Amino acid sequence: MRFESQYIVVVGCGRLGAYLANRLSEAGSSVVVIDVSPDAFRNLSVGFSGFHIEGDGTELGVLAQAKAEQADLLLATTRRDNVNLMVAQLAKSVLGVPRVIARVFDPQREESYRGLGVDTICSTIVAGQAFWERLSEAPKS
Repeated sequence: MRFESQYIVVVGCGRLGAYLANRLSEAGSSVVVIDVSPDAFRNLSVGFSGFHIEGDGTELGVLAQAKAEQADLLLATTRRDNVNLMVAQLAKSVLGVPRVIARVFDPQREESYRGLGVDTICSTIVAGQAFWERLSEAPKS
């Protein structure tokens, strides 16, 4: 997938958000990362060429500071489903971000995200499928 010349906002700079921000930056995207904790930005690599904003991604003022309305893509990667849903809803419905992908832990919440036109990654299902596949393999000696 080609990411150069894309403008991407990542909300949440934990392990997942930082991993994605670092990879997207390396791939040539313009990346802005938002997190409420200034310590979270330590997760960004030395080679990260984007910007970071300390603030609450559920606040329109913070998203405006990140110029989220100009983003090609917004990733909601926090550890809280409610935060990710609110960020996704603001990005999609209010700011008109064309593509929004949100991390979800509770598989039952995926439906509400999809109703908003938000792509989801449910880490519970992804991990469950990986375990199931591993269980199906022959034991290694």
